[in-house]
Amino acid sequence: MIRVGPVAVTDDVETVERVIPAPPEAIFELLVHPSQHRVIDGSGTVRSVRGASERLQLGSKFGMSMRLGIPYSMVSEVIEFEEGRRIAWQTWPPIGGSLAGGRIWRYELEPVEGGTLVRESWDISQEKIKAIVRPARKRTRAAMEKTLARIEELVTTGASGDAN
Repeated sequence: MIRVGPVAVTDDVETVERVIPAPPEAIFELLVHPSQHRVIDGSGTVRSVRGASERLQLGSKFGMSMRLGIPYSMVSEVIEFEEGRRIAWQTWPPIGGSLAGGRIWRYELEPVEGGTLVRESWDISQEKIKAIVRPARKRTRAAMEKTLARIEELVTTGASGDAN
């Protein structure tokens, strides 16, 4: 599914934005490679890619090893994709997806004067356990702001984004 236009902010969607002085293509290349997610992650929870790390496209599935106090893993599927402009993946635990999971991580890139407006959204509208996840909103917003700062640092300094 490809959605058009920015995502509306609701009780179930938290969004942060930042103008990054780089072309959208450079930023998008970080987002479409799961091996780069650990490098850009502002939460400190992403540890490594589980399995092959191929360039993402609509329908791609990828796994991540995570840690938030204890180690765990998630499986994601790309559910929105517009080359160079938009990507979103929905995450689920590898077991028990009917009981938990469903949050969506979305990145929208819009060329603007001076660079690219990058919009990251945490969308829990399809989350199975909203009551447990919703209290993490403030911490998640702070982590998203750090993620956008990391992306800016990588694309503007030419720092290596190799997480392996």
